[in-house]
Amino acid sequence: MADKTTIARPYARAAFEEARRQNRLGPWSEALHAAAAVVTDPRVETLLGNPRVTSSELAQLVIDITGPQLGEDGRNFVRTLAENRRLAYLPEIAALFDELKDEAERVIDVTVTSAAPLDEGQRKTLSTALERKLKRAVRMECHTDPALIGGAVLRAGDLVIDGSLRTQLDRITYELTA
Repeated sequence: MADKTTIARPYARAAFEEARRQNRLGPWSEALHAAAAVVTDPRVETLLGNPRVTSSELAQLVIDITGPQLGEDGRNFVRTLAENRRLAYLPEIAALFDELKDEAERVIDVTVTSAAPLDEGQRKTLSTALERKLKRAVRMECHTDPALIGGAVLRAGDLVIDGSLRTQLDRITYELTA
């Protein structure tokens, strides 16, 4: 069986292209996430594989629960997914849609894990430096981990910058014992 992401990708691309054509990337993203939340509810999830529930009934259930934020195009998208028995792929479609949206808007998520909490000035300085280096707008999420001893670890997509004291000490220990 094909990977869920592989199956979800063409649907996410189609939704993205339609949203971009309408200049409504944000509302489409919100609608897809709302519909994804509906299909991941255990009560709805059990209906997705039930052969006694028709695709039009499933589509209408998702549309009714999600509400008016879907819009007409979103409702048609949900109906198409239901007809193709792909409603269960909505969480993956929403995630892939957001990746395409972030790429189009030149935004990147950065996770910063530091030994001590960063104050607002440090966050601003770090965010500005990352925006310059990555040539994108940065959406930063900060965490603390005292085990790092000092410094920080930054993750942005595949890029990892480890400036933690823990890693430096581990490197020195390895070199001294090797």
